[in-house]
Amino acid sequence: MSDETRRGGTLADLRLFTGAPQHEHFCRMADLLDTRPMAPSSAPVEWTRGADLVIPDAFEHEGRTRSAERFLAGTDTAALLVLHRGRIRHEQYWLTGGPHVPWMSMSVAKSFVSALVGIAVAEGSIASIEDPASDYAAVEPGSAYDGVAIRSLLQMSSGARWDEDYSNPEADPRRLAEATAGAHGGHDGMVATMVREHAPDTICRYNSCDTQALTAVVRAATGASLADYMQTRLMEPLGMTDPGAWIVDPFGVEMGYGGLNLTARDYARLGELYRNGGAVGDTQVVPADWVATSVRSTAPHTEPGQVLEGSERLAEGYGYQWWLPAEGDGSFSAIGVYNQFVYVHPEHEVTVVKLSANRAYGTTTAEAQNREGETLAFLKHCATVAADH
Repeated sequence: MSDETRRGGTLADLRLFTGAPQHEHFCRMADLLDTRPMAPSSAPVEWTRGADLVIPDAFEHEGRTRSAERFLAGTDTAALLVLHRGRIRHEQYWLTGGPHVPWMSMSVAKSFVSALVGIAVAEGSIASIEDPASDYAAVEPGSAYDGVAIRSLLQMSSGARWDEDYSNPEADPRRLAEATAGAHGGHDGMVATMVREHAPDTICRYNSCDTQALTAVVRAATGASLADYMQTRLMEPLGMTDPGAWIVDPFGVEMGYGGLNLTARDYARLGELYRNGGAVGDTQVVPADWVATSVRSTAPHTEPGQVLEGSERLAEGYGYQWWLPAEGDGSFSAIGVYNQFVYVHPEHEVTVVKLSANRAYGTTTAEAQNREGETLAFLKHCATVAADH
């Protein structure tokens, strides 16, 4: 098992969702918090470069022309990476970002956890995603995850009581942050004691603890830490070129819902993996059928317009820990707060990574501060330009 780095800091020290600047933090989380490191691949693969791509400044969002330059500055963007047909076409860094600078993933980590679940199923460590999560993870009888299918967790449809409102300091993300610091029995304690509110598979409500429960399932099923399992199943075969790390609680349990730290170039590898049906060259890293199912809605309550975040109904749909656009153009995204994105547009053969520290994020629930719809419009703009040039 890989060693942990002990720092003793907490997420509360960062003053998240208060408007405080974060670009000095997100680039060095392993210096601030307890982490479990991951090494670069023993056979690292550098991205090849294509013709330089100029991103036109003007793009459209909500019927208005926006400035890309002002948008990137206004969202405290640290990295923008555009790949077309597996080649870097555009790469730019600002603030504390850089080609070898790891960045806090936030919920982009969820899509990596989903890939690891798919690999564990293919290897037989998880017999079926219709198995109850409680067959693997330790939970209290009658609690939210007792008897609930792993598939329900993948689709954020567990029925657990949850309010993912970052602007409310009393909402559930605060409890998860406290668990990362060791309160509530740590991450495993949170998973074990969740309260059921709805029958499973009746509503899709975005819930970071559902992903934390998937983390517990992977760890129990494989007998490995999340970091060690990702080291051999993703870091190695994807040819990652820089070290990574997972934030851990005081009990050594990874913050699976958002604690991954990688460079923009290495985040792009998951997008390209899924764009290519789970394969890297001739090696099938994630089963092709898992990838195909992961990036589409397979139930009415996960369709675009049906997914809830807190009490708000979102335009997007949901797959297996991947977001699906309302327009149904075949694209899909891994999305984290503060505007972290891995955006994939298979028709255009494009993957775009945007790493950010949007200081206004989560101070309200409004698009004017969070700017996720505007980000998706900009990323689609990048993909269209790359495909056309």
